[in-house]
Amino acid sequence: MSVKILDHALIKHKLSIMRDKNTSTYIFKQNLDEIAMLMAYEVSKDFPLKLKDIETPVCKTTGYEVDKQIVLVPILRAGIGLVDGFRTIMPNAKIGHIGMYRDEETLIPHEYYARFPSGLESSKVIIVDPMLATGGSAMDAIKAIKDRGAKDIMMVCLVGAPEGVKALQEAHPDVDITLAALDHHLNEKGYIVPGLGDAGDRLFGTD
Repeated sequence: MSVKILDHALIKHKLSIMRDKNTSTYIFKQNLDEIAMLMAYEVSKDFPLKLKDIETPVCKTTGYEVDKQIVLVPILRAGIGLVDGFRTIMPNAKIGHIGMYRDEETLIPHEYYARFPSGLESSKVIIVDPMLATGGSAMDAIKAIKDRGAKDIMMVCLVGAPEGVKALQEAHPDVDITLAALDHHLNEKGYIVPGLGDAGDRLFGTD
């Protein structure tokens, strides 16, 4: 398993705009879309390829195409915010959705919504969520997707906390993690510090 922090000037610039508490919902979403596109470019550069015979206006030649179906799976609800940017770069990707919550008393995870395209077992599955805080939702989502047959899974998040990264590594050592930024720690309320607040609320304009 690898943990990759993307060292990219534009990602750092745009993420700083998103962190600013005075940034509007519109500008927040715009920068999230743009960062998602940059992240999609980075995480896909080593995807397996297969040869394909094509014909240019000049001659026949051999080209390439991605050798696996790509399935994007946003963790509801904030993960939806990363889909548009990824799909701009990967227009043929199929989309699954998963929603998880934990019982406040028992802490047992519950899946309240799940819908996936067929063929997960042979697909490249990219789970997306803006925040990797405690890692609880990510771990539960990955388990649920593995239970449906997926084998090739990566986790892509905007901002992560060391606590969440460590927990996810221990629970799913076969899943690679890509982050735009690794922040300092979680506070007593479970928020990433410095973070960017509640990504879902800032994305959708809710309180």
